[in-house]
Amino acid sequence: MIRFFEFTGKKFISIVEEFGKVMLLFLSAFLWMFRKPFRFRVIIKQMEFVGADSVSVILITGAFTGMVLALQTYYGFRMFGGESLVGATVTLSMTREIGPVFTALMVTGRAGSAMAAEIGTMRVTEQIDALYTMSVSPIQYLIMPRILAAALMLPILTIISDFIGIVGGYLVGVEFMKINSGIFMSKIIEFVDLADIFNGLIKSACFGLILSLIGCYKGFYTKGGAAGVGKATTQSVVYSSITILISDYFLTAAMF
Repeated sequence: MIRFFEFTGKKFISIVEEFGKVMLLFLSAFLWMFRKPFRFRVIIKQMEFVGADSVSVILITGAFTGMVLALQTYYGFRMFGGESLVGATVTLSMTREIGPVFTALMVTGRAGSAMAAEIGTMRVTEQIDALYTMSVSPIQYLIMPRILAAALMLPILTIISDFIGIVGGYLVGVEFMKINSGIFMSKIIEFVDLADIFNGLIKSACFGLILSLIGCYKGFYTKGGAAGVGKATTQSVVYSSITILISDYFLTAAMF
């Protein structure tokens, strides 16, 4: 029994310490946003990496997600004659939940893992120590641009995902399932508000902050050589994905 409490206590303390380190890293990165020198070129480069380079993945994911949603909701609603609600259901699902969450998960796998691997490699090869010797803050130069870029680009990627998902749903619902296009669009206008879209974008910005912060944190505190970099990269994807899904519940409960 004593060993159980000792094991549980150590795990709890470890989790609290880890959370504290993450929060301190975020606070430090936030404060560096307002201090010179402002590295706009580095920020724009990270925005390109997180945003523009992820568009193809988001287009494919969003399109087929919307198509599958339309297909499944059509078969479900057909049982009680509610086929006209397919468009509104697909749109609400994409803008409120699936668009922000799937976009964040895809970017986590593509960009969040790369953040952890890049910074982790710099840590084990002592490049971060070299930055300190040159009086350059690694947090300002490496971490702050990535966090800012992810928080700014995730809403834009979510807009793309929402749009292409709705188009995919329209294609399946109207062209394949023969739902009247006027009814399809009128139900979207009737049931979908701008608040649904804006709340989804707020979610996506939070998810971008989460995935970049965890990826940078895991990379920044990497140890153990090449094996440590691989472990940090894997942990960053797993922890980011879990945290995104957990935070999605609380954000949904608060917003809707």
